[in-house]
Amino acid sequence: MTRHGFTRRNFLKAVSAGTVAATASGPLAASSRTTKKLAIHGGDPVHRSGWPGWPIWDRERDEPGVLKVLRSGVWSRRGVVAEFEKKYASLMGTKRCLATTNGTNALFTALHALDIGAGDEVLVGPYTFIATVDAILLVGALPVFVDTDRETFTVDPDAMEDRITENTRAILPVHILGLPADMDKITALAKKHELKIVEDACQAWMAEWRGKKCGAIGDLGCFSFQNSKNFTCGEGGAVIGDDEQLMDICHSFHDFGRSYGTMPRGNGCVQLGTKARMTEYQAAILLAQMERLEEQTARRVKNAAYLTSRLEPIPGIIPHKLNDGVTRAAYHMYSFRYQKEQFGGASRSKFLHALAKEGVPCSGGYSPLNKQDFLEQTFQSKNFKKMYSPKQIARAKQMSECPENDRLCSEAVWFFQSLLLGSREDMEDIANAIEKIHENRDQLT
Repeated sequence: MTRHGFTRRNFLKAVSAGTVAATASGPLAASSRTTKKLAIHGGDPVHRSGWPGWPIWDRERDEPGVLKVLRSGVWSRRGVVAEFEKKYASLMGTKRCLATTNGTNALFTALHALDIGAGDEVLVGPYTFIATVDAILLVGALPVFVDTDRETFTVDPDAMEDRITENTRAILPVHILGLPADMDKITALAKKHELKIVEDACQAWMAEWRGKKCGAIGDLGCFSFQNSKNFTCGEGGAVIGDDEQLMDICHSFHDFGRSYGTMPRGNGCVQLGTKARMTEYQAAILLAQMERLEEQTARRVKNAAYLTSRLEPIPGIIPHKLNDGVTRAAYHMYSFRYQKEQFGGASRSKFLHALAKEGVPCSGGYSPLNKQDFLEQTFQSKNFKKMYSPKQIARAKQMSECPENDRLCSEAVWFFQSLLLGSREDMEDIANAIEKIHENRDQLT
């Protein structure tokens, strides 16, 4: 997906390497803001010392466990994966965890386990990565988009009830950017209408809602451990939950439908399944990363709070708000909204370019997912035409207009999570760079 001149891969690469910033070197003048020439016009950039790289790897601490797996010759799922599952379930506060190949397959597995498929509708927010909606489509269900609360960047639960029909079977709330959705309202709505909840916590490791870990609140919760994620093994995912029978179905499904746990024994495989098993060396990497997950999360939270306090007074910069029940955010991205009227009418793309040149890697985030071509292509596919009438497709599309999300997608600015692993001085530089651009906004046009 392209985000206003940045591809996902190039944006993350630039952040890790610190190469989005200007490459000049030398001491920075004492004052970096008022009446100073912006870096886009040859001025000194505010930040010039680089940013923490990602992922982080400690050779002495992290490699022994991985090397042990590699040298064992047992690389497919076995004891190390089981050890990770046990420890991650404990960390998340659930009875069970199932490790998968990636977060997309975790979502796919969870939806399958809840018997969601053809003829069903799933409520989902459009401010998310494509994998969330892919999983709904892959089980044959219809995604029905619910508008976004621009202040919190999360799905607006007050807009959900109008989207519910006789075909609605589940809600798939996304704790996007590591910011927990309003699970009180979502849970109450699900209970009222007898709907299932699959939490997409693929960007929300260690985030909490009223002291409970995100992913552990709904019927099932899903995580991603992809390379950019705060908790990573390159590729990987997990499903967590407390319902033993549901988790047994998930385990069976991810292993070709073989019987597992409470499932009845049969002649060979007992249900349709796929192959989504995590490898032993992926689990070994995650076990090493887990050792510093709490400390890194606490550092991101602390730096995010300070950064918010510095950005709030700047005209035209509106930091995200946390829903009232959030007791901890995970900050896969730090986000705010940009109001061009306070920057002399300069477009967001000009602001992003100016900020990058000041040494602060940034992105415009997501484009409206509910307007992307893949949806229409899927709805017009042979399978979906057989599963749904033109009237059903038209109604789902009509219900999926999300004007607040459209507006958010035109205003959002993101900082990648590794920036929040920097120092207090790094946070000062981010705020100072934005202040400098605002105070010299006449140079943007």
